[in-house]
Amino acid sequence: MKDRIEPIVGRYIHVDVLGETCRIYFEECGQGIPLLCLHTAGSDGRQFRHLLNDAGVTDRFRVIAFDMPWHGKSYPPVGFHERDYELTTERYVATIRAFSAALGLDRPVVMGCSIGGRIVLQLAHAHGAEFRALIGLESADHQQPWYDTSWLNRPDVHGGEVCAALVSGLIAPQSPSEYRHETLWQYKQSGPGIFKGDLYFYRVDSDLRGKLGGIDTSTTPLYLLTGEYDFSCSPEDSIRTAETIPGAKVTVMKELGHFPMSENPAQFRKYILPVLDEIAAR
Repeated sequence: MKDRIEPIVGRYIHVDVLGETCRIYFEECGQGIPLLCLHTAGSDGRQFRHLLNDAGVTDRFRVIAFDMPWHGKSYPPVGFHERDYELTTERYVATIRAFSAALGLDRPVVMGCSIGGRIVLQLAHAHGAEFRALIGLESADHQQPWYDTSWLNRPDVHGGEVCAALVSGLIAPQSPSEYRHETLWQYKQSGPGIFKGDLYFYRVDSDLRGKLGGIDTSTTPLYLLTGEYDFSCSPEDSIRTAETIPGAKVTVMKELGHFPMSENPAQFRKYILPVLDEIAAR
């Protein structure tokens, strides 16, 4: 029976974010250096379940994945029904910092994917000293939008189906069918308008081109890892971004797309373990 029970533990914590109390759900496993994981737009912390169950990681890192407010098992704040959800850079940064402070994390490593990869750059720019290292998956200072967000929250369109359809092409063809559909299932379960609201941050409120000066990678190492099949944040986008940040390290991950940690965990492991080894050795 014990071998069927995963070691992941899930809990709730009440966090004050910009004057609102948010009941945030998080899962964790392991001990050691805190590794805070940020999910993609319209999804939740389940994307990191393979990392949370990886003994080769959790023997040195306390892996923590939380659902942003409005996502997964985290409720929206009181009164959410009176406004549309729009994620801004200010709110995103405040949520991450408040959650980290509420758990009392000591200079955690932060690893974010997609919108999480974008906000990692802002953290490096504005709050780098608070973190031991920063890892951006599918991360760049800007991407030209290639989708029409008006389809993502309409009464005549199934929101979950269209959200999953939009991102389905971002998964590498080599990714196992089991994990491809698991990744898409999480998008099908997103709340109404949440994916669209996250993309407000991605499309409108987070153009970081020319705004990333002063990042000190000698104090807080910065790693950018991007899948070769990602056309939303292409390898060229990440390479261009890394070239503007002295000391940033960029890697193009073969046989991976926009959701490396969930679409093909075994392949992702080949790339993330050397990064974590380097961080642990510092």
